[in-house]
Amino acid sequence: MATRQTWVRGLWMLCAVLVAGAAQAVPTWGALQSSPVDTPPGELAPGAWIWAGDDAALGPMVIVVSLDEQRAYVYRNGLRIAVTTVSTGKPGHATPTGVFTILQKDRDHHANRYNNAPMPYQERLTWDGVALHAGGLPGYPESHGCVHLPTEFARRLFTATSLGMTVVIAEAGHATDDAVHPGLLAPVDPASGAAITALPLDDGQPWRWTADEATGVPVSLVLSRSDQRLIALENGREIGRARIVVPPSATPRGTHVYVMGTDTMPAHVDGVPEGRMPQWQAIAVPGRETDAGRMLDPALLAGVQVPPGFVAHLLPRLRAGTVLVATDAHVLAETTGRGQRVLDALPPH
Repeated sequence: MATRQTWVRGLWMLCAVLVAGAAQAVPTWGALQSSPVDTPPGELAPGAWIWAGDDAALGPMVIVVSLDEQRAYVYRNGLRIAVTTVSTGKPGHATPTGVFTILQKDRDHHANRYNNAPMPYQERLTWDGVALHAGGLPGYPESHGCVHLPTEFARRLFTATSLGMTVVIAEAGHATDDAVHPGLLAPVDPASGAAITALPLDDGQPWRWTADEATGVPVSLVLSRSDQRLIALENGREIGRARIVVPPSATPRGTHVYVMGTDTMPAHVDGVPEGRMPQWQAIAVPGRETDAGRMLDPALLAGVQVPPGFVAHLLPRLRAGTVLVATDAHVLAETTGRGQRVLDALPPH
């Protein structure tokens, strides 16, 4: 009899442990894998996201959350590396707008004020409770003021960010149009969160360079076939852009990411001195996994032209590890809005 009672008691204890474990289990929100890198942000379904890769050595990071779009954009050295759908504050619990910094990070945070609700990968933006963290993503604002992210995206972001990093939360009427509807290039300064003023080339101007002598800071490059532009970025800001010629392709080439090696390649590009064309090796990004390790085909450079003056400024700043993103996407603003200060923050309400 005692043995049976002991067995029954043990069974009840096991059930209690299982029930308690189930009650404490943390749910998983959103997609488990990245969407292809060429997916337009506007076509991401609730819970979907894109993470094209990251390397902290490439430069400063900044996050821009668009309340209007219900999406968040992540930039490294001025170039977008990730985008995700989000869910922000519902009516009566609006997410505040403005410029914030990451104050605290807690991988396994639980909310005291909301019945110990799990908030995995929490990154605190205000001391009164507004944070980035994994949470529900119904496709519309439904949080109590926080910015909900897909779980796997939140995990990757948590690993990539650092305390003190800038996060801008933008909404129409309280930020520039570029911050409310971010593009491939960062619309805000990563250090201050202030809006970056776009400086398009004047009519007929072949190139522009705004930086001083080479400083050794990593440079990132983005080449837009659609816009016929090559743009150089440093410390999260544009330092130069040029009109280039890229012969049209019969089929879209999509987005490919390359890393500069230590050698040169036997390819001719008008504007680049002979023997000075760096070697570029492709890296895998979502939807382009087969690119990994492939060397840039010199045939793809046939007919490409870059202004020699731009090249003269750019070459001394390039080094092994420089990233080049070649894309069919636009980098030039298709529309312009009335400039406003992104620093005009609204308090929670």
